[in-house]
Amino acid sequence: MPVAELTASKLLSHIQAVRMQSDRLFEVLKPHAIYERPIAERHRVIFYIGHLDGFDAIKIARQGAGKESPDAALDALFQAGIDPDSAHLPSDTPADWPSLEQVRTYVRRCRKRVDEAIDQCPEDIVLMALEHRQMHLETLAYMFHNFDYKLKNIPDEIAQPESDSRSCPSNEWRDIPAGEAILGRKHGSGFGWDNEFGQVRRPVPAFRIQKYKVSNREYLRFVEAGAAMPHFWMCRNGKLFYRGMFQEIPLPLDWPVYVTEQQAESYAKWLGASIPAEEQFHRAAYCTPSGDIREYPWGEDVPAWRYGNFDFKRWDPESVTATPDGDSAFGVSQLTGNGWEWTSTTFGPFPGFRSLPTYPGYSANFFDGEHNVLKGGSPRTAARLLRSSFRNWFRRDYPYVYATFRCVDGRAG
Repeated sequence: MPVAELTASKLLSHIQAVRMQSDRLFEVLKPHAIYERPIAERHRVIFYIGHLDGFDAIKIARQGAGKESPDAALDALFQAGIDPDSAHLPSDTPADWPSLEQVRTYVRRCRKRVDEAIDQCPEDIVLMALEHRQMHLETLAYMFHNFDYKLKNIPDEIAQPESDSRSCPSNEWRDIPAGEAILGRKHGSGFGWDNEFGQVRRPVPAFRIQKYKVSNREYLRFVEAGAAMPHFWMCRNGKLFYRGMFQEIPLPLDWPVYVTEQQAESYAKWLGASIPAEEQFHRAAYCTPSGDIREYPWGEDVPAWRYGNFDFKRWDPESVTATPDGDSAFGVSQLTGNGWEWTSTTFGPFPGFRSLPTYPGYSANFFDGEHNVLKGGSPRTAARLLRSSFRNWFRRDYPYVYATFRCVDGRAG
């Protein structure tokens, strides 16, 4: 059924607001960076300028409202992203892409078509387009993180990053009693991506989990024992620095460490522990000692910055101790925000999985045994994507994402 008039108007306002966010994000870069590729495994930036609005027009105007596109060739060019794979890097050149003015003209036409078609489009397709763009706000942020600072429009006044290594206590363990984890959501329970559906209940034995995400201070001991430095670290004249979005800063020891799944797994093994399975994360994050299930670790309140570093609160992390109001019922901190959390669970379908007919390859193309589930959210994750059923995934060796971890073991009580 088409969206009701009031709902269509509200959804259009949401789409337009997120457009403004993406436009502002592209303005972080100087013009000559648009045809560069900050990450070898990803497209050049010019692709994403066309992709966001091309996707909206394809889904909302063409698929949702049945309006054919006058830009079929550009739709095809900007339709498909890349699964980051260091073994199969893209080889295109800047000359293979249209001019920036051509792409901007295409974007304007796409936006006009979307605005005219949105009241004829099913709500779930509009929400798909909205969340797709919000996901890319994060993808683009971590891509831009890797650009040389000379290619960015750095603000005149950069807020001094908040870091206090004295606030980084020992990472105590929290006991999680045996119980049931409820993963995913029921079909017909509102909008979600295909991998979220097919709700499943899994028994989880008792375990212990670290209260805090593993900090740079903790991971530094692992590096000093011979491990490789994470991608976000660098060493200059014998001193360690963190690669921030707009400046390098002395390594903030109380911030969470951003690492690959392989690095997280190696650290956990070095500690004599492991990284949590998806169901263990759910037990620690969304369950309570009384057996109730919460939508968020802190309860049912909508996400707000007092509960965590998410929804574009910061460009970079904050201390692992910064937001105690967001602790779970078991006293575990920052299970939402300040960095996605790697799990040991290979990305795959829940029972009853059905691909979305409007986006059949969204998840199914990645059920290949090479990607792991991440949960929680980062500083650049939109509030809509913080729901308990949302699942992120990346290759285990992918170093660029805002992803951290914490350890678990089976010695509870």
